[in-house]
Amino acid sequence: MASKNRTRRQVRLSRALGLALTPKAVKYFEKRPYPPGEHGRARRRTESDYAVRLKEKQRLRAQYGLREAQLRRAFEEARREEGLTGETLVENLETRLDALVLRAGFGRTMAQARQHVVHRHILVDGKLVDRPSYRVKPGQVVQAKPRSQTMVPFQVAAAGAHRDVLPNLPEYLDVQLEKLRFELVRRPKRAEVPITCDVQLVVEHYSR
Repeated sequence: MASKNRTRRQVRLSRALGLALTPKAVKYFEKRPYPPGEHGRARRRTESDYAVRLKEKQRLRAQYGLREAQLRRAFEEARREEGLTGETLVENLETRLDALVLRAGFGRTMAQARQHVVHRHILVDGKLVDRPSYRVKPGQVVQAKPRSQTMVPFQVAAAGAHRDVLPNLPEYLDVQLEKLRFELVRRPKRAEVPITCDVQLVVEHYSR
């Protein structure tokens, strides 16, 4: 029941934000590509600049499954670094362990990838890491724990079962899916990161 409720919430959020956040949300989203609620279909009013920026920030937050405090902290960190703040923000978020576990095909959704990390199934350079926010550095090798590789969810992943719903494998990852192993070859570039977001609007939202 909890799983059904979570799916329903994800579908509503997907429709509100205008993008499918999970594979299950895709079919609902295709049938009803308008905001939730009884007036969703008829809603045509022009959104304020604030609303547009807020929505873009919420889209970014939802795609990485972050709390508001986590995203704001990531923004402040990106602002202190060199380069364009919005691009740096996304590039930093993409090096989170849970995000890369998803991109590599170990899970079907961000929630499942995060669960793999939190439940202590993931090794980084041979050491157990159970923090989803852990930032993977170029050259580091990530793999499922040998004992975990015998579990059904990981055997399903190793067979490539999630590749049909995930974006094409980004070039910053070298993945050996059958071995449930990948390496972050280099830092991601914003243009390659498979998320939907106008990062400049996110920057404007936080800079107001």
